[in-house]
Amino acid sequence: MYSGLFVALLSVSFTVATNSGPTVTLSYGSFQGNAAGNVVEFLGMPFAASPVGKLRFANPQTPINFEGIRQATQFGAECFQMDLSRNASAAIVGSEDCLFINVVKPANIPSGKKLPILFWIFGGGFEVGSSTANPGDTVVQRSIALGEPVIFVSPNYRVNAMGFIGGQQIKNAGLGNNGLRDQRFAMEWVQQHITAFGGDPTKVIIWGESAGAISVGMHLVVNNGNPAGLFRGAFMESGSPQASPDITLQQKFFDMIVNNTGCTGASDPIQCLRSVPFNQLGAAINKVPGFLTESSIQLAFQPSVDGQFLTRDPQVSIQKGLYARVPFVTGDCDDEGTVFALASTNITTDADFLNYVQTNFFKGNLPQAELDALAAAYPSDPTQGSPFNTGAANAITPEFKRIAALLGDLGFQSPRRFFLRAASRTQPTWAFLFQRGKSTPITGSSHGSDVPEFFGTGASPDFVGTDALINFANTLNPTKPFNRLSLLSNITWNEYSSSVSNPPMLAFVDPAPAIEITTDTFRQEAMSLVANFSVQFEGKDII
Repeated sequence: MYSGLFVALLSVSFTVATNSGPTVTLSYGSFQGNAAGNVVEFLGMPFAASPVGKLRFANPQTPINFEGIRQATQFGAECFQMDLSRNASAAIVGSEDCLFINVVKPANIPSGKKLPILFWIFGGGFEVGSSTANPGDTVVQRSIALGEPVIFVSPNYRVNAMGFIGGQQIKNAGLGNNGLRDQRFAMEWVQQHITAFGGDPTKVIIWGESAGAISVGMHLVVNNGNPAGLFRGAFMESGSPQASPDITLQQKFFDMIVNNTGCTGASDPIQCLRSVPFNQLGAAINKVPGFLTESSIQLAFQPSVDGQFLTRDPQVSIQKGLYARVPFVTGDCDDEGTVFALASTNITTDADFLNYVQTNFFKGNLPQAELDALAAAYPSDPTQGSPFNTGAANAITPEFKRIAALLGDLGFQSPRRFFLRAASRTQPTWAFLFQRGKSTPITGSSHGSDVPEFFGTGASPDFVGTDALINFANTLNPTKPFNRLSLLSNITWNEYSSSVSNPPMLAFVDPAPAIEITTDTFRQEAMSLVANFSVQFEGKDII
């Protein structure tokens, strides 16, 4: 069912334009978009050469020049999507020819005016995801309503092994972190071409959620923290610069794919993998454990220290002060770990929990005393677990809420706080906490539940998150300018550094559209332990 859809999308993306929509001419060709009300959309434009054949696993390359005018009225194909169910008979979903970018802009931009850019990086655990899930028109429409117009840009990037394969051979070939390189290449495309759409290349905000937010965090530390003029601010939802393994520690997954494609014994296994039929390669990738298995946030495919693009563990870069000195906004959902803990319901005893933590995240390297301290900081008492503040409810197993609490802090809350406490001393920063949806059974205020808030979607959007984004794109401050149309005008949200002992956070609480100010002081001891372990095991095979 899906393969036919992707073929259709590709054919649409490359047909000669026949509609009467606006046209834009770039250095490598011209595209015709679609006017829809007060916005104009240019969708599915290639920003890089198709990464197929000899370019499979290669760094992104310049797009191919073409003649005529191509239609840009539908999204391009999404990149290959890893099957998280590990179903051996699952259909191969997605395409290798997928490096497309979308631009959504106001239909009317005054002559001579250049608009700020919100550059969206989608999430999906570095294993799935595409730019099609959140088109961005609602953000642009809201910016028009506020009188603070912005342009929304969203690229695809390669995920799973296609974009984040590891191993010694990949390191030797200089092919690590191609998913991040795709994102960076798209940022460079913005610098070269966004003026043709009415955008200001000096006013780019990189914004992402989940793996997209982690990606934003990585772009803040690569190049020794020099943004090279690609962006002037960052906005992160449920993701931060986090501890990353050395790329060679992903060797087992490279070997697994090589073995399952018949490339074992090849003199050049990378070249062999490039010659394997796409469906065969996809089937081999699908055999690797994904984030919905017990491996959880210990990802098989993720940003890793390759010595070239990412030269050191991001949390070490933060300690050294080697991060971009740009304003940023960052926050998490209150119950980040619940979704990821659902794959670990077979863990039901204290001994099971300790073994799970030690083997899955620390590979047996955590000293017993520190393991005991971690167990005490995350007790089996369900009233202390996640979903937080729900008493004994949602304890679907004796250890579920405990695991959920640890995963949420280990993967999200602790890296966020670690980064904020360093960067708030060197640049303007703001923090938020999404606590809505506590009544949702089992998962509470779960990972990803904040996305509609920031895109201004849903039945009755309150636009608080959307307005913060739009303000930030325009003024580098999520609370300015004051706007009577926005609920943000009713609250004082200060910078994180405004209180050393009680740094403020904007809290999204039930019932919507309620917001309040809380402080980033919860689970201090527990998250300090997690942060210390991340630094202690820098470069080793932890998340």
